Amino acid sequence: MIDDDRKAEPTPIVRRLSRVFDGFLCIDEAVVTYPNYDGQPKTVTRLCMERGDSVAVLVVEPVRCIVWLVEQFRYPALAKGPGWLVEIPAGVIDMLEESEDAALRETREEIGVEPTSLEHIATFYVSPGGTSERIHLYYASVPNAVADEALAQHLRDKDEDIKIVEQKIDAFIADAFAGRIADAKTLIAAFWLDKHRRRLKL
Repeated sequence: MIDDDRKAEPTPIVRRLSRVFDGFLCIDEAVVTYPNYDGQPKTVTRLCMERGDSVAVLVVEPVRCIVWLVEQFRYPALAKGPGWLVEIPAGVIDMLEESEDAALRETREEIGVEPTSLEHIATFYVSPGGTSERIHLYYASVPNAVADEALAQHLRDKDEDIKIVEQKIDAFIADAFAGRIADAKTLIAAFWLDKHRRRLKL
């Protein structure tokens, strides 16, 4: 357990909040006062990218020990790599949508299969130094399912360009330990799967 020396101190106060950019991604500027570790109040100006929370789903077909991933172009990854990433299915949670419902929807839209069960793995911040976004990560079991590209394409947004990737669990986990997975949520999912595969009978 992490000790918190500031439990008796005042809570942070947002003194000013303004939206400085409003588009597909939104950016807010805030002036915040919070208790410093030396007990003195500290006021700072910070930017935060706002886009809501997202879900990600580790989709496994347990009979053949298959993991389904998706490959797609990610512009922010272009500056330091080829731009294409292989990752687990993921997407933004719609307004008034529960995270479990979003996980089921994203699995249908990106893989074209219907999970028979969902298990919550973790909820974590993507990059708390710059964005408030959290990812709700789930494990989805789809016994005897076959990826349905036609159904997935029908359900996806028209501007989504996604390739379904099928990979054996052993290879997926090996890629994680060998440093061949560049996407954080996918890496977390792989390490979780390695730890829990005996319980899941994979």
